[in-house]
Amino acid sequence: MNKKDNENITLEEYENKFSYKKNKSNLNIEFNRVAFIFFVFLVISTIYSIQLLHLGSLKLNNEKKKSMFHKKNYRADIIDRNGNYIAKTISTIDVGIKPKEVIDKKHLLLMLNYIYENRNFSKIEKRLNENKFFYLEKNINPKRYEELMLLGDKSIKSEESLIRLYPQDNLFSHVIGQIDNDNNGISGIEKSFDIELKKIKESLKLTLDTDIQFLIRKELVKFQEIFKSKGSAAILMDVNNGEIFSMVSLPDFNLNKRATIKDVNYINRITKGTYELGSVFKTFTIAAGINEEIIEPDTEFLNSKKFIRCGSRHKIREYDEDMPSDLTVEQILIRSGNVGSVRIIKKIGVEKHKSFLKTIGILDKIDFDIEEVGKPQKINWNEGCKLETISFGHGITTTILQLAKGYSIISNGGYDIKPTIIKKKIDKKHKRVKILKNDVSKKISPILRKIVSTKEGTAKQANVAGYHVGGKTGTAQQSIDKKYSKTKINTFASIFPTENPKYALVVMIESPKLASEYVYKYRNKEGSYTGTPYNTAGWTSVEVAGKIIEKIGPILATKYMEN
Repeated sequence: MNKKDNENITLEEYENKFSYKKNKSNLNIEFNRVAFIFFVFLVISTIYSIQLLHLGSLKLNNEKKKSMFHKKNYRADIIDRNGNYIAKTISTIDVGIKPKEVIDKKHLLLMLNYIYENRNFSKIEKRLNENKFFYLEKNINPKRYEELMLLGDKSIKSEESLIRLYPQDNLFSHVIGQIDNDNNGISGIEKSFDIELKKIKESLKLTLDTDIQFLIRKELVKFQEIFKSKGSAAILMDVNNGEIFSMVSLPDFNLNKRATIKDVNYINRITKGTYELGSVFKTFTIAAGINEEIIEPDTEFLNSKKFIRCGSRHKIREYDEDMPSDLTVEQILIRSGNVGSVRIIKKIGVEKHKSFLKTIGILDKIDFDIEEVGKPQKINWNEGCKLETISFGHGITTTILQLAKGYSIISNGGYDIKPTIIKKKIDKKHKRVKILKNDVSKKISPILRKIVSTKEGTAKQANVAGYHVGGKTGTAQQSIDKKYSKTKINTFASIFPTENPKYALVVMIESPKLASEYVYKYRNKEGSYTGTPYNTAGWTSVEVAGKIIEKIGPILATKYMEN
């Protein structure tokens, strides 16, 4: 612009020109501010994105590890018949420190002290100086895991692991069994279904009922203390399909502690232990005679002596000195006569009685869902007084599981069953196999009821009102090193309700002692009695069974009355 132009410009034009320059300057300032704010936002967003990518990669790596880990070591959950967890596998994260990769030990300790406020860090400091990897925390919670990862110290290492939890602690220890440190089953269901538990995605469902198991175990624990017994056991089974609602053996153990069990006293007394069970076998003797149509409940055996000779050295006596000499078959079982049982089995003979016991599954090793099963001792039927003593349950062994099976068959109409703890889908096409004659159950069940309900019976303390319990007692001397000792095996095998049997309950107490302060409340009359008068099944296992039925009866009536 020349001097002449300036001289001819108007005031209005000059002000407009000045105003334009001013606006341009303001625009530059506003643009610089926006650019600065955008830059700051970009930096923050970048940092945040990097952090998200870091955490995302950790999560992705963990998911990959989890997927790989599950394929290798995952075990399916185990639930009871009502869907309650018995065993469960959960994924956890363990966090440790690799000292050689620590960036700043003092800073790391300071930050750890902030995260773990009330922890003694002298041990951690010592471990850091040893330069060997160590775990800081196992099964860490998500919040603390995030806090540790945000420290950004590459020495902090995380790894995923699977742990097996047993929410019920001791309740199912003998049934479920144990696993080793590599997640392999070593006993019980965990061992017998090891392959299936590693393959299946859905839970393995059992026939057991947690509530019933809890109540039965509670009574066994209480009376184990009262009778100071070495061990005890109880099993509750559906007599029609073999489903087991409860299987308890004491002493038991906490599965979550993963301890090595070497003491033989911790065996599963239901499946593994084999015992001479005494007079509970008299029921089988009479059932065999009825099945072979040799005797009837009203068949009379007259002029029985107080004892009979067996061979040149042995005498078989009645345990009751007041046992009448004239008894029917029914009365022999009700009063638990030894001599009468011998006379009955002699009519049956070796081959027929042997065949009967084999048919109901007493003599051979049972095929069961878990591997820990005992094998009954082989019997030399031609040896001395073997047939005679077997008539009342001496000189013959079996497991509690097989005893429950036998009582189920003789009470369910004579149909064969396979005891099981695995819940299976009902096969409507499956046909039950009848192995005994129709009238065996009809004739045996009323006698078992009278053993509980009448004055002469040996199981009056199990006469729980409303449940129509029937059963047979068995008191046997325990055989140790092939010699009979003073210790007892007291057993009560029962069925209920006897009009239409649904359940078999067997209670066994090993080596009980007299309880001088325990108060028995009579069921069949008013009053009570203090102190155990005799160390027999009628005063020990029968008392326990009665208490159990009182507790579980309402559950069975409300839950399973339609089944």
